[in-house]
Amino acid sequence: MKEPTKKGYGWRFWAMFPGFCIAGLLSALDTTILSTVLPTIAHDLDIDVLYVWTINGYFLSQTAVQPLYGQIANIFGRRWPMIISVLLFALGSGLCGGATGTEMLIAGRVVQGLGGGGINVMTEIIVADLVPLRERQKMMGIIFTAFAVGTFIGPVVGGAIVERTTWRWVFYINLPLCAVTLVLLLLFLNVQHDRETTIMAKLRRIDFVGNLILIASVASILLALTWAGTTRPWSSWNTLVPLILGFLGLIGFMFFEGSKWCPEPTTPMHLFSNRTAASTYLLSFLHGLILYWASLFLPVYFQAVLEDSPEKSGIDLFACVVPMVPSAILGGIIISVTGRYKDLLVGGFVAMSIGMGLFTMLDNNTTTIVWVVFQVVLALGSGVALMATLPAILASLPESDVATATATWGFLRSFGSIWGVSIPSAVFNTRFNQLAHRISAEQLRSKLYDGGAYQLATSRFLKSLDSMPVVKAEVVSVYVDSLKLVWQVGIGLTVIGVPISLVLKSLKLRDELNTEYGFEERVSEKSDSGPEP
Repeated sequence: MKEPTKKGYGWRFWAMFPGFCIAGLLSALDTTILSTVLPTIAHDLDIDVLYVWTINGYFLSQTAVQPLYGQIANIFGRRWPMIISVLLFALGSGLCGGATGTEMLIAGRVVQGLGGGGINVMTEIIVADLVPLRERQKMMGIIFTAFAVGTFIGPVVGGAIVERTTWRWVFYINLPLCAVTLVLLLLFLNVQHDRETTIMAKLRRIDFVGNLILIASVASILLALTWAGTTRPWSSWNTLVPLILGFLGLIGFMFFEGSKWCPEPTTPMHLFSNRTAASTYLLSFLHGLILYWASLFLPVYFQAVLEDSPEKSGIDLFACVVPMVPSAILGGIIISVTGRYKDLLVGGFVAMSIGMGLFTMLDNNTTTIVWVVFQVVLALGSGVALMATLPAILASLPESDVATATATWGFLRSFGSIWGVSIPSAVFNTRFNQLAHRISAEQLRSKLYDGGAYQLATSRFLKSLDSMPVVKAEVVSVYVDSLKLVWQVGIGLTVIGVPISLVLKSLKLRDELNTEYGFEERVSEKSDSGPEP
């Protein structure tokens, strides 16, 4: 067997590695940080029904541009797409922090998403270029840990900032961290790329038509999911028409990518041509869905049932974050040592299914140790499964597909997160409407209909009912039973991942590097007789 290439382990790799971790943390943090801050922002800027697009604008741009980054990385190299991603994220953060109105805030969030999507994809691609597949997950375990931590601590960070200072620092805090990341990338991310082809020739290779179809399709679906169950019923044409058009657009995108009219597709259809890659892409979608499912509705339980403050509910989520860190790192080590990923995926989805099942037992009498253990079970499964999806995909495809395969993986994970927000929200709102008749106070009941229960899922609201203990007990019971259905539906979607994991092939993970995008050798390094330390 050929010895693993160690090109990626030189001092330059380790010097810029903290930048990858910081960038991943920031990208993930901004997907959830507004959950506890948005009411304050909406009040200050007088945002009406458009408030939801401060979240969805980020999700839309982050998700839709990830396949494009994969293609751009192949055409323009890795260095400048990564640097531009961080610059866009910083620009968006500045726009949001300085926003004086709704339009500026939403525009800033869209720009942030353009940067965040690139950060997610480019980090994976660059590490793939510098570290052999079998060794790679040890490095990605640390980066994924930063991403997972950012996802789950977003609510507590947002709550802590808004309670101690202005909400604008939710965005301004990104700027110094982006500056550190940019310095590390500019100094140390010097990798090979094509310098001979002209800029115009490179631009002609970009699949503009395919990307426009994809972005329009994702936007249409997100628009429908934003309205569904809140401002419009699911049966309304306002919901069904954009939803159907979005899915038809995705089908049209796949046909276009595989047609003769697309000479260099953003998402080549051969990425799905084998059972292992196709199945693991589906698992990646499910994993993104499950992660956001839990991160969105566990805070609802903590605040509306246990009456935690926004900051305390974020701290309670640490029971999901802390176990995920060693779990992800351990999963990466196991993959590197054994070269096996299938067992981790099967075990991970089994554990996540059990965790979702345990959540159905949560109520207002659940003790702290119980809900902590329930979260730990889900977190352990999520951590190991997180580390195993991309190796399974890349093991089944040639090295030349690293960029496009990684970008497609990132897109499907992010697309899953959109559904991980929308599906449980629709389930919760619909179930609350069905059970609201159990609340005897008619005026209060009307406030909780059609999405009001989610918006009022705060300890402040529950404490305002202390003078009406009977009504408060009724409200809490409806929250408990509505959340129970959310977790029950989550079980069904999580369990799907178990048989899908079982059909994967156990393929060999490559020990060697075969890439044209490795580090550029400097003159002083070329003269060294020994390998880079």
